[in-house]
Amino acid sequence: MKFYPLQFTPILKGRIWGGNKLNTVLNKSITADANGESWELSTVKGDVSIVANGKWKGKSLMDLINEYPTDILGTEVYQRFGKEFPLLFKYLDAKEDLSIQVHPNDSLAKTRHGSFGKTEMWYIIQADLNSHIIAGFKEHSNSDLYLEHVKNNTLLSTLNEVEVKSGDAFFIESGTVHSIGAGLVVAEIQQTSDVTYRLYDFDRIDSAGIKRELHVDLALEAINYNSLDTKIEYSKETNAPNELVSCPYFTTNFIPLDGQVAIVKSKQSFTVYMCVEGSFELTYDDVKVDYNKGDTVLIPASMNSFSINGKASILEIYIS
Repeated sequence: MKFYPLQFTPILKGRIWGGNKLNTVLNKSITADANGESWELSTVKGDVSIVANGKWKGKSLMDLINEYPTDILGTEVYQRFGKEFPLLFKYLDAKEDLSIQVHPNDSLAKTRHGSFGKTEMWYIIQADLNSHIIAGFKEHSNSDLYLEHVKNNTLLSTLNEVEVKSGDAFFIESGTVHSIGAGLVVAEIQQTSDVTYRLYDFDRIDSAGIKRELHVDLALEAINYNSLDTKIEYSKETNAPNELVSCPYFTTNFIPLDGQVAIVKSKQSFTVYMCVEGSFELTYDDVKVDYNKGDTVLIPASMNSFSINGKASILEIYIS
């Protein structure tokens, strides 16, 4: 069976905090005024990605995994996760601040929701002047202090606000209280989970005049109350995989591509490339495929030899 690089139809999500930069910055075909997310690669129930290219166009990612589990996922990924695809890939456009939120770890998420937990990382693609994120507490806290600040509407004063620029990256482990601030376009790599506990939402109301639900009590057990350093310091060696994150859930490298690079992989894991700047050409079996800023491509594990060529900034993700 001949496997090939798989692209998927983006699953666009309207969000109260979204804007139009998924179109203007990342070339997504959006029509609504408040698109917050483009789910590039997903097997979340009800939002399973559909192949957009080649002989399997129109088939779902789950169909392919069920039919060719080790070829798509890789031998080690299949041994660990069976036929579940363990990661979710997104682009986000925050025209306004996202809610202050937290995600449960694996144990809590499995017990409460039958889900993976949600550890994630962010790569800042575009940042307006003075944009920021929130990640963790300024100082060590606890559940009593957290509840007191929620009651007094002073939670924001306890949280660590970080000014950001394009190219910054952050590792947000489950349990970290966080928010993406207004004016940011972000690539997000995360565990396959759609479980979020919302702690504060800036008193916003939706189009029906209703405030979104908060999950203050559910978050009590989920929160890591320590002060955390979430910013990733990384090198930017040209034509090389510069490690951003290596954790039990995923490894992410940053590749500043300027020319041609031959890549040889084991068959233990799939690889995903997210083009966050520029464009590149991928060559396999004498076939050439072009990718541009905003594109995401899944390389099945059986495709373990190929090359990339161009001038681009690329995120490379796999499971190790």
